[in-house]
Amino acid sequence: MAPFGTRLADAMDAHGPLCVGIDPHPALVRDWGLPDGVPGLREFALRTLEAVGPYVAAVKPQSAFYERWGSRGMAVLEELVGAASAAGVLCIVDAKRGDIGSTMDGYADAFVGKDAPFGGDCVTLSPYLGYGSLAPAIEAARATGRGVLVLALTSNPEGAAVQHARGADGRSVAAVVAAAAAADNAGEIAAGARLGSVGLVTGATIGSAPSDVGADLAAVRGPLLAPGMGEQGGRPQDLAATFGAALPAVLASTSRGVLKLGPAPARLAEEAKRLGAELAAVTGRS
Repeated sequence: MAPFGTRLADAMDAHGPLCVGIDPHPALVRDWGLPDGVPGLREFALRTLEAVGPYVAAVKPQSAFYERWGSRGMAVLEELVGAASAAGVLCIVDAKRGDIGSTMDGYADAFVGKDAPFGGDCVTLSPYLGYGSLAPAIEAARATGRGVLVLALTSNPEGAAVQHARGADGRSVAAVVAAAAAADNAGEIAAGARLGSVGLVTGATIGSAPSDVGADLAAVRGPLLAPGMGEQGGRPQDLAATFGAALPAVLASTSRGVLKLGPAPARLAEEAKRLGAELAAVTGRS
């Protein structure tokens, strides 16, 4: 299997740089006329994948909405990940895992290892026990052709207290994370990959340029997942101001902006196609 970064770059060329979150918020599930329970969860998830899968670069189930139903909900997540693979749709499992030692090994086995039960094409990780603590997951992902997306600059107000903080060397936490991701991508880039398989999560609505905290996103040379399109206020035309020279690596993400148009599959598909085309034009992929 080709590395995740290569496969994602091809998918972004084909469909535009759009990722749709398959996030079964209880209110959305009910708005679709489905019960807020495991049967409704499953119907919501698989119907969304079938409707938008052919028109997006990736889908992104948020693990929390499946975990809330215990083992039965996680069985739906496992089924969804498998269905995406069978359909040829890249799947980013938004789990935001991060720990140390053998615990991180366990998370790696679950999400990016050889026989990972929740092994989509990529998983989101939290680096706030130190970027080096992510090594087991990054190494396992590299061995299986999967990728990781590491939290760097999030749009929630509380995030700045950690991500903008500066160490003794004057560098911000976000800048350190970005530089470490760039180093992890160096081998793939040297081998000719357009995108490395270690990317960052950088909100589309962070309110300032990453360069303001010294984060060189263009140097990362990996995918930049940008949540916040649509309902959270992000607009395609604003991405250039935030990402600058790194704009071609941006994978913009929305969930409710598309999901609120369900349950009719045609409406979900139409909005995914429209937004994907708009993002492709903005990022120079059209």
